[in-house]
Amino acid sequence: MAKDAEKTMDLLQGTLDMLVLKAVSLGPLHGYGVLLRIRQISQDRLEIQQGSLYPALYRLEHEGWIAGEWGQSDNKRRARFYHLTAAGRRRLEAEAKKWNQFADVVGTILSTVPEGTAASR
Repeated sequence: MAKDAEKTMDLLQGTLDMLVLKAVSLGPLHGYGVLLRIRQISQDRLEIQQGSLYPALYRLEHEGWIAGEWGQSDNKRRARFYHLTAAGRRRLEAEAKKWNQFADVVGTILSTVPEGTAASR
């Protein structure tokens, strides 16, 4: 496995929107800032590709879960800054709840041991 592949994990399908909503919930961000925020809070274990991020931002804005407005980035470039809407906050809460339930079920399945082993007695 390549060194970079060891450092990052692939996103499970359907999680990108939730991660973007979470990143934006922490404060307004422009697109590249969303990439950096996700990388930072994942401790460099997740790296979102720009080719995946920008369609997600457009989709989330179209759904009304984030809103964007034009501003100026730190490097003085024009950039669209996104913030979470009330509908986006509700969506994030619902998706996080479903994700945590899913992770709990998968954890239960993975911790199951064969009958008759010492761990199951």
